[in-house]
Amino acid sequence: MGRKATVLGSSGLIGNALLNYLLADDYYSEVHVLVRRSLENFHPKLRQHIIDFQNQEAYREAISGSETVFCAIGTTMKKVEGNHDDYRKVDHDIPVMAASVAAEEGVFNFILVSSVGANASNNNNFYLKLKGIVEESVSRKNIPQVQIFRPSLLLGDRKEKRLGERMAQVLAPVYSIFMLGTARDFKPVEATVVAKAMLAASKQQTRGIFIHTYNSILKLAGK
Repeated sequence: MGRKATVLGSSGLIGNALLNYLLADDYYSEVHVLVRRSLENFHPKLRQHIIDFQNQEAYREAISGSETVFCAIGTTMKKVEGNHDDYRKVDHDIPVMAASVAAEEGVFNFILVSSVGANASNNNNFYLKLKGIVEESVSRKNIPQVQIFRPSLLLGDRKEKRLGERMAQVLAPVYSIFMLGTARDFKPVEATVVAKAMLAASKQQTRGIFIHTYNSILKLAGK
């Protein structure tokens, strides 16, 4: 019996790269994706599940029997027009519901994309506080292995153009030279590197909760 993986957020910058790595790698024989609309991707290993993400039970078919659930889902304030409740429905509710189903279905490892600086106690930054709350909620589920990735600015070509982020990407090679010590956690990183690290992490069998920032992400990716 081959291994099965489930991916949430497969149309995003990290998620799309991760999906391509998973399909090319022999470790998983089936790759299931939860999507709102069909992907233009046809592969013998790929199974698509078009669901209502607000219905937790809709997650179950894709997650059941999976060894690993990868969650790289997220939105932007622009997409939700600044509505914090709508933002929370995506960045909080979806990962937590997926982790709940994963725990119930006996999934071994849950791999979550979070953010550098995530902190549930941060009352000054809605985004970082929410990311921290999600990390805590997922970590409390009865899942043998939880791996949390905290990248900083992601480098790569997005379908959605973000002017501020694009400017930061252009300047990144300059200011990253001066980042030392713990400041290295804030260095920009290629989304493909994060995706490769996530795949490598999913093959580890040690139980526990693991948090990966810049240095460990590069190490996992073989950089």
